Amino acid sequence: MGLYHYNKDMAKGWESKSVESQIESFEAGRRAARKQASTPEQMERERQKGSIALTRKRVLHDLEQCRNPRYRKMLEESLAYLDAKLAEFK
Repeated sequence: MGLYHYNKDMAKGWESKSVESQIESFEAGRRAARKQASTPEQMERERQKGSIALTRKRVLHDLEQCRNPRYRKMLEESLAYLDAKLAEFK
């Protein structure tokens, strides 16, 4: 009787892992289909958005390290500009 319960539990465990694997494959397929469906304009837009977000991150880092009031003001203005540009993507 103990062997039967052991195999029964193993089958359930393998079954759930198989379902997880199928769900992950399905989700990966959906993501790939969405990427393929992107037009060149959409891809360029995403590239620009990523570039602006990366620049914003660098400006924030520089702002945290900045001690010069004039440079700080320039960085704050840059940050406001980048935030406005990112808002255009929404």
